[in-house]
Amino acid sequence: MNELIEHAGGRASSSVCARTRLVVAGDNGGSKKARAESFQIPIAAPEEFAVLVADFI
Repeated sequence: MNELIEHAGGRASSSVCARTRLVVAGDNGGSKKARAESFQIPIAAPEEFAVLVADFI
């Protein structure tokens, strides 16, 4: 997935911070999903993310 994100012009990260633009998380996103919500960062389900990057596959 990291290669796909970079191919689409993004940068993958294992942490969430105020500069994060989008978090991909399922229903059980855990602490990263909660942190994204606290920063008001958009959260995409894996299916939504697939649609966003479909043109880059």
